[in-house]
Amino acid sequence: MSISQVKNLQRRLSVLEQEAIAEVSRACGHDLWQSLGFDALDAIEDSERRARANFYYGQLQTARELMDVLG
Repeated sequence: MSISQVKNLQRRLSVLEQEAIAEVSRACGHDLWQSLGFDALDAIEDSERRARANFYYGQLQTARELMDVLG
């Protein structure tokens, strides 16, 4: 993979990370989940919002893991 491809992938992963953070915050209704972690998502009473938060939290974790591998 060329340097430009890696840089482009890093940029795209960063965009996915920011989108996931915004969506989890929207589903939770606050930003406290960032300090409380995954447990905060289980406290969401509305099952649809909880499912959306879990989906985007998984996306966030995947994007961060890939960004760590790329350096």
